[in-house]
Amino acid sequence: MTLIETETRRAQSTAPGAPAHETIYKVLRTQILFGEMAPGQHVTIQGLVQNLGAGMTPVREAIRRLISDGALQFQGNRRVSVLKLARSDLEQLIFLRKTIETDLTVRAAQRITQSEIVGLGRIDDALDAAIAVGDVAGYLRFNFAFHQTLYTVADAPILTELTDRLWLHFGPSLRVFCGRFGTQNLPDRHKELLAALTARDPMAAGQAMEMDVVQGMQLISEMLDDTSHSL
Repeated sequence: MTLIETETRRAQSTAPGAPAHETIYKVLRTQILFGEMAPGQHVTIQGLVQNLGAGMTPVREAIRRLISDGALQFQGNRRVSVLKLARSDLEQLIFLRKTIETDLTVRAAQRITQSEIVGLGRIDDALDAAIAVGDVAGYLRFNFAFHQTLYTVADAPILTELTDRLWLHFGPSLRVFCGRFGTQNLPDRHKELLAALTARDPMAAGQAMEMDVVQGMQLISEMLDDTSHSL
């Protein structure tokens, strides 16, 4: 079963009574977030209707929301494309991620319980296992789960929502990097972060997250340099 099939079933099972456009939105969001749709890729509304087995109206509504999120761009003639990063986009993303995600981490560190730290450790173990076997889809999914789980603990829904939108901007490009260079050399500061959380040191946790963000975005920056400053 592919990641998209898994996420489709999850979206349908977790909210069986949800409107069709909500389920379609979650499925398309997952495709973009984990790079199943490549940066700059063009798709037609009719093509999405056929691929998703959905009606035209819910697909249009889901696309409208994703355009509002900044994940898709309208191209006219019933076509949309996945955001294609430019150098100026990356600089802004780094600034926003460092600012917001560091703050969320400090907030989370002040509230997190020991059982929640253990849960984060299990996600990180699964992430390490995915890296070890070159499982790109697994790496992307568990990396996102680690961050999302931590930020939920912060109990700052406005900041968390902003972060979710930011991840839609760079997720497809991160998938391209992993596809080209593999997972073996992917850096993260999760171990340092977990140690800081265990030590009840919010400032150290925030510093570890800032380093994690900078290192991860640097990978995309280097790839932009190798592909004429755009993806």
